[in-house]
Amino acid sequence: MSEQLRAKNKKTLSRLLLVVVGMVGFAFALVPLYNVFCSITGINGKTAGKTTASVNMQQDSSRTIRLEFLAMENTEIKATFHPRKSGLDINPGKIYSTDFYVKNNTDKAIVLQAIPSISPGQVALYLHKTECFCFNQQPLKPGEEKWMPLRFFLDTEFPEDIKELTLQYTLFDVTPTTAMSTVTGK
Repeated sequence: MSEQLRAKNKKTLSRLLLVVVGMVGFAFALVPLYNVFCSITGINGKTAGKTTASVNMQQDSSRTIRLEFLAMENTEIKATFHPRKSGLDINPGKIYSTDFYVKNNTDKAIVLQAIPSISPGQVALYLHKTECFCFNQQPLKPGEEKWMPLRFFLDTEFPEDIKELTLQYTLFDVTPTTAMSTVTGK
């Protein structure tokens, strides 16, 4: 093989290695980039910004927004899941509380994770959850049932043209990906 061909092959190989290293680095960066994107846009139920209410936040009693709650029971999960109330009439700037009920209808310990979704999507930036069962995985013993809390408020900058929004949670079984010691206490 000629010296010129070897030099050309060596240059091509180093470029390919650089591309592979770049691709691996990009793959590792995708999850944090996706989380930032979802926080900014409100996609996938992620809300950005505030998790605590400002001390000088003022309730806007002149506006009432209807917030509907939906609980989707994943067909693969043998659990009962529903909100305490189907909806609330709320004012921006006021903190509200409600609960969602869950019951493990199996004879095995399970770990569930609730994934939120907000509709319309652009209002996710204005709905701030200060406490939510969706922040943590929910371990349940066989037959166990519990009420899971949700505390939230709407930002006073909530768009005036939107009068209704929906907050939906879907439960997923994450038992295979978690340590069962969180459920059994061992």
